[in-house]
Amino acid sequence: ITMAATPFLVAYAPSVAGLLQRLPLPQAVKKGSYHLRGPAQIKDKNHLIVVGFGLNGRNISRAARTSGIPYLVVEVNPDTVREERAKGEPIFFGDATQEAVLRHLHIKDARVLVIVINDPAATRRITELARKLNPKIHVIVRTRFVREVEPLFQLGANEVIPEEFETSVEIFARVMGKFLHPRHEIEKFVSEIRSEGYGMLRSLSWEAASCTEFSHCMPDIELVSFRVEPGAAVIGRTIGQVEVRKKHRVTILAIRRGSEFIYISGQRLLRPMRQNRKTLSKTDFSPERKNSWTPLKSYCLD
Repeated sequence: ITMAATPFLVAYAPSVAGLLQRLPLPQAVKKGSYHLRGPAQIKDKNHLIVVGFGLNGRNISRAARTSGIPYLVVEVNPDTVREERAKGEPIFFGDATQEAVLRHLHIKDARVLVIVINDPAATRRITELARKLNPKIHVIVRTRFVREVEPLFQLGANEVIPEEFETSVEIFARVMGKFLHPRHEIEKFVSEIRSEGYGMLRSLSWEAASCTEFSHCMPDIELVSFRVEPGAAVIGRTIGQVEVRKKHRVTILAIRRGSEFIYISGQRLLRPMRQNRKTLSKTDFSPERKNSWTPLKSYCLD
């Protein structure tokens, strides 16, 4: 009988546990005999709550700590909680699907809740419960599949990040970079598919722009393409006058017209972009300059 009842008990365990938490039972019954005790008071307000302390949870916590953002973590693995608390991590043992746990983390005073666990049912329950307890909290959820996005939005999530979606976006953005699409086009592509949804990937029609042979000839050089749009400040000036190397640490290598490369001199004038023309540039992406590097506002040579 017990073996036959086990699947049903497991399926309804969260609901039963939630019901027991709401009943006027002694705390010893609600918490169990071997629960991990957290600090009596949590004084953080306007803070971040991280549910789950796997790889994503650790990275979010590290970023919050580095940025000076007050945060609390809740985790169901007692060994992880003991180890990390000994290191000074503000981590608590508990099941975030339970209202009492979220209240203990002062969810009513929290600004952001990030859910990074691998249990879809628990993720939905936490999202719904968090929205109920704090209608103003910003809920960010990491999930595995795109099909889980809409139900989470309906339950109250503000942002849902599906792993398979972000992986596909990142891969295709890198592919576009290898085919020398300008950076602003790649950024526009990423923004559009994130705003319009995963289905956009199935209807994209980007113009191919192969530069395989050139890349093979200079494998150690990182190439970036730029365009000159109508009205750009560099129109009518020569490459030497623009001083791209001096100002931006960028060396203009060639003009590309279709599959043909035209090598240039400092006396060539910059003109507005015409279809199928791009500039190939060698750029300095050293760590100390990467954050201060400024694009040339989509330049191209004619």
